[in-house]
Amino acid sequence: MNDDVLLLKGLGLTMYEAQAYVTLTSLISATAVEVSEKSNIPRSKIYDVLKSLNKKNFLDIEDGRPLIYNVKSPVEVLTREKEKLNRQIEDSITRLTNTYENGISQVQAPIWRIYGVEKIINKELEIIKRAKSSINMRIGFLFENEAELLLEEFEKRNDLQVKILASPTCYINNEKFEIVKFFKENGIEIYKADIPFVKLVIADSKEMFHTYTKFSEDKRNVIPTTAIGIWNQYEDISRNYDERFENQLGKIQMKQKKKNS
Repeated sequence: MNDDVLLLKGLGLTMYEAQAYVTLTSLISATAVEVSEKSNIPRSKIYDVLKSLNKKNFLDIEDGRPLIYNVKSPVEVLTREKEKLNRQIEDSITRLTNTYENGISQVQAPIWRIYGVEKIINKELEIIKRAKSSINMRIGFLFENEAELLLEEFEKRNDLQVKILASPTCYINNEKFEIVKFFKENGIEIYKADIPFVKLVIADSKEMFHTYTKFSEDKRNVIPTTAIGIWNQYEDISRNYDERFENQLGKIQMKQKKKNS
């Protein structure tokens, strides 16, 4: 069977629809009878097949007697279908991940809660010190002096690959702090991203540390007494979050390349 036909079937077309579209890419413009003869699709089926392809936006129909079927460019069609499939996959990842994590939370696993800003920062630094090859971070906010402490530890561990996705700024004691600018100026690989008010450290895809906190009513300042860290050494969950981090990073890098090209 033709590989292109198989691909189109994988995108949701029927066998006849896939065969008709592949045939039309060589004919460019044809009557239903011509498509039927070249594709070996029975004439009793061809009209319904072409009508369905039109509804799915794979071809246009030109009025006349007989009707003329004009194929749409494979670049246009397949790019559109690829983007749709990618969105469906991302949605599925989100749904299944939520289901998976809800299930895994019922299983006894090495997960601990840590309270207090000082202990939370110390745990982050401990994880960085223990990491063997990589640290990935998502930063939606920072505590007082945390950026400087993180940078100090990164500079000690120049053997680590450090990548950060962060909100451009946050507020610390009512003063705006430029997160991306601070780390970038100090040689850390960091990218501006839409990050919620959470913080995540992932080491070697094996352990991770989430930090949550409440904010003031104006959503500017951290309320330190509410901070809680979740230290998770369950490797399956850590790897899952790391893959999502890399996917998000890849999309941001791709957008930057397109913008700069």
